[in-house]
Amino acid sequence: MATSSTKKWWKNAIIYQIYPRSFCDSNGDGIGDIPGIISKLPYLKDLGIDAIWLSPVYSSPGYDNGYDISDYKNINPEFGTMEDMDRLISRAKRLGIKIVMDLVINHTSDEHEWFQKALAGDPKYRDYYYFRDGNGRKYPNNWGSFFGGRAWSKTENGDYYLHLFSDKQPDLNWHNPDVYEEMTSVMQFWLDKGIAGFRCDVINVIFKDNLEDGKQHLALTGREHYLNTDGCHDLIRRFNDDVWSKYKTFIVGEAVCINPDNAKLLTDEDRKELDTVFFFEHMDVDSRIVKWFKKKYHPSKFIRIIDKWQNTLEVPANYFENHDQIRSVNHFGNTEKYWEKSAKLLCGLNLSLRGVPFIYEGEEIGMTNGDFRGLRDIKDVESFNINQSMKRLLLTHSVRRKLILRTSRDNARTPVQWNSSEGAGFTTGEPWLKINDNKSFINVEDESKDENSILNFYKSMIEFRKGSQAIQEGTYRRVASPGDVYIFTRESDEERLYIYCNLTSMNKVVEFYGDRIIFGNYGEDERLDFMLKPYEFRIVVSNI
Repeated sequence: MATSSTKKWWKNAIIYQIYPRSFCDSNGDGIGDIPGIISKLPYLKDLGIDAIWLSPVYSSPGYDNGYDISDYKNINPEFGTMEDMDRLISRAKRLGIKIVMDLVINHTSDEHEWFQKALAGDPKYRDYYYFRDGNGRKYPNNWGSFFGGRAWSKTENGDYYLHLFSDKQPDLNWHNPDVYEEMTSVMQFWLDKGIAGFRCDVINVIFKDNLEDGKQHLALTGREHYLNTDGCHDLIRRFNDDVWSKYKTFIVGEAVCINPDNAKLLTDEDRKELDTVFFFEHMDVDSRIVKWFKKKYHPSKFIRIIDKWQNTLEVPANYFENHDQIRSVNHFGNTEKYWEKSAKLLCGLNLSLRGVPFIYEGEEIGMTNGDFRGLRDIKDVESFNINQSMKRLLLTHSVRRKLILRTSRDNARTPVQWNSSEGAGFTTGEPWLKINDNKSFINVEDESKDENSILNFYKSMIEFRKGSQAIQEGTYRRVASPGDVYIFTRESDEERLYIYCNLTSMNKVVEFYGDRIIFGNYGEDERLDFMLKPYEFRIVVSNI
């Protein structure tokens, strides 16, 4: 893999994702907003992060909570004004915090001016999207939607439009050069305002080779015609040449259904496409084809996947949760007996791996999945659509309830728990989504006062990472160990560190490497014939 002689700011950055709707509400309407984010910048600075990944704040009807954009150059009034956004960029910059914005360009909202003009028959804007007739049958082709059901919806005029996601999110036609000009203008608009880059939503599906029928597939029929196409690679290189390379940007792609070979093509520095990508394989470690149907989670498989991707990418994008995934402590830990230790372990692992670590809001205090009482508490459009699909499969209400409540994206979207008050310090009004009752003991205020809390463990681990050349710049190598214990080295010219992670609820005896324990869950500088307690994380230093 190619390496660059010029040091890039993002290669040692720690990035914190903010889902604005759930972060902090400044005006009591129950919805997080940009002034609320501004009010918490000192907290983020104290935590030690270097950049914010900001989920969409653009104008949107909010059907998919901002991922259905109706105006790319304006701010959703629920979140504030453009003046608020300018103030956020400016104040973050003064604190040394960069802003990375979400870039959603596979589709727009069906309320976007372009789509409305297309529906009205304007030929220029009809070519911005994929409109087709039924060709004498019910749908133009047999493609399926990521959100369940068909990827085509009928208009009042009797034709159909393509949407790989919700029917409120029509796909853009990237064969049209006007779409390219529109979207590069959007990128330049925000980069000129001083943001530092983009997280590119579902970037590897934006270019459709053709609209032919696809091979039948349980999850995504038709994907061979739009997944990782050559046209997509060409588009990304053009974005880089025409826009991104003109600024000191960080560009991370969300790449769905990706494998190592695809990822290497997208991130090879010589190809000049993306800086890195989010992969999903570790998030699907307990899934049966689709995430809604679960199988037993095996830490050994999780470890093998992480190790594979550590050896695949030059700079991996490392994460264990985000706005689309359940909380990591529920996913990979044990919230019944080892909630705190699980959260600390996942912190230590994420911040020890080679690459760019991403922390999702609330992860740093060990927030857990929502405690929803039923499907009526769920607001997520994906969950709603999947519920309808499950109904068509004749699944009972109790089965649908169980599957959706444990897997819905809303599990990660419950408001951040700043304190133990009724509104959790998030809002003085009625929150848009139910706040978890465990705010009484999982909250920023209480954890800030406890030197042994998850929050203070995060601060210590971030500080440790920033002071360690081995973790920031060193090599990575997995060490042989029991299958559900993850041991690996991070090594630079100056130091060699052994990272120990027991991802189980049992004591594990492993071989001891190195001289002394310098960081961990317990802080005990003892070997115990090197027994790792449940969900224990330790860093051991060794002389080179």
